[in-house]
Amino acid sequence: MSAQASPANTAPAGRSGFPFGLLIGVLAMVAVLLLPTPEGLSTAGHRMLAILLFAVIVWVTETVSYEVSCITIMTLIALLVGFSPTFTLDAASKAFLSQNPETLVGTSRAMGMALAGFSNTAWSLVAGATFLAAAMSYIGLDRRIALVILNIVGTSTKRILIGVVLVTIVLSLFVPSATARVACIVPIMTGVVAAYGVEKRSRIAVGIFIMVAQATSVWNVGIQTAAAQNLLTTGFMQSHIGHQVSWFQWLIAGGPWSILMSVVLFFLVLKILPPEADEVPGGKEAIAAELKALGPTPANQWRLLTITFVLLSFWATGGGLLHNIDTTTVTAVGLTLLLLPIVGVINWKEVQKRAPWGTILVFGVGISLGTTMLNTGAGKWLGDWVVQGAGLEGMSPFMIFAVMAAFLIVIHLGFASATAMASLFMPIMIVMFHVIGETNAALTPQVQLGLSMLLGFAISYGFILPINAPQNMVCLGTETFNAKEFAKVGIPLTIIGYLLMLVMAMTYWPMLGWL
Repeated sequence: MSAQASPANTAPAGRSGFPFGLLIGVLAMVAVLLLPTPEGLSTAGHRMLAILLFAVIVWVTETVSYEVSCITIMTLIALLVGFSPTFTLDAASKAFLSQNPETLVGTSRAMGMALAGFSNTAWSLVAGATFLAAAMSYIGLDRRIALVILNIVGTSTKRILIGVVLVTIVLSLFVPSATARVACIVPIMTGVVAAYGVEKRSRIAVGIFIMVAQATSVWNVGIQTAAAQNLLTTGFMQSHIGHQVSWFQWLIAGGPWSILMSVVLFFLVLKILPPEADEVPGGKEAIAAELKALGPTPANQWRLLTITFVLLSFWATGGGLLHNIDTTTVTAVGLTLLLLPIVGVINWKEVQKRAPWGTILVFGVGISLGTTMLNTGAGKWLGDWVVQGAGLEGMSPFMIFAVMAAFLIVIHLGFASATAMASLFMPIMIVMFHVIGETNAALTPQVQLGLSMLLGFAISYGFILPINAPQNMVCLGTETFNAKEFAKVGIPLTIIGYLLMLVMAMTYWPMLGWL
């Protein structure tokens, strides 16, 4: 995956003209800082709420790039928390107990909080996974996999759409970045469309590229390592709950939803965007020609394929299923093999060129923001406030899921980054579950873990607007479809997906013990 394909870098680098969003964010932050510190909240926690509001505004408005905003957030944490009085929290609940105005937290300790995300195992997993994606792209294995699958499925328009889904599923296992997967598939499908000799704005082309974008988001739900927001969610589980969902448990919970929604997506595209013809000559030849041009599979691709299969095997059988080696350690071993002489397939200079450093930075700061909210008491205070305000205390786990999933799906319309969404909302929701669990016996620690995972699924709902996910924007860049056509498929897909999640929340997920 090139740096250009990273989620952070596909987000707009900043609006042209005056940065109104940044100004609004600063003014909103200052306004919160000028308010009296609420009862039951430390000064540091109060200031973290101001930083949180600033982060929400600059991430939604995209006045500055995600990388710049993250560096700014780290600086704000170091200064505003650093010059706050020291405080004491309850060790178990993270509720504020007292503070000492005579001593300050100090910028050194506060900067440690701002950098804490970079020592989180989930961050290490994301960094390693992006390096794996860089290796795939560097030696062309991702492209070969996609071409082989498309060559097998055939050339009718229906088979091409099925092939897109199959390629997405397979690459979701091998390439842990939605944007990188789409960046691999789009050039191939552009060649197929060109071979068909049809117009870029034909329904065949529109259907293919909308399918590429939407299927990618659908499978972000089913496979834990398919998207950064999933790994961010598991990172918050580990830091806030003390446990996390294994790769296999995530697949068992989310995989069936992704399979069913792939079928729904297939029929929606055919119904809403019926292709002009069932069979267009030239597609099979185009795929076969590209595959032939690649030549026989070289040794380095076989080595990478072997290493990746071993990684997948260990990811799928961890969490006590067959072994207790954590996912991050497995990834680190795989990364070591990729970089070593003789057995490796890529050198560090190429990793430096191709790794999405912006994504890695955003991910680390996102974890830091969430953990600092928790460790200053702001997370507990905000969780209490939301629970009381929304009346969630007496709700069943199903109703909590239904309400919060709907909230996340709607609020996603204002976000271009699911990673940013997970950074902002997952820590707060996990604390909310703990607050509710203090008085609601139905919210056991296991159910709190399950709710965190299931709401992590909802964060991947970037189906309605192209701006809602970087992979959508990559496909939009082909100029085959517009936002209206994307929404025509995305709106019913979102509604059906939400209803299916409700059905599974009443039946399947309770059977697994998650609700």
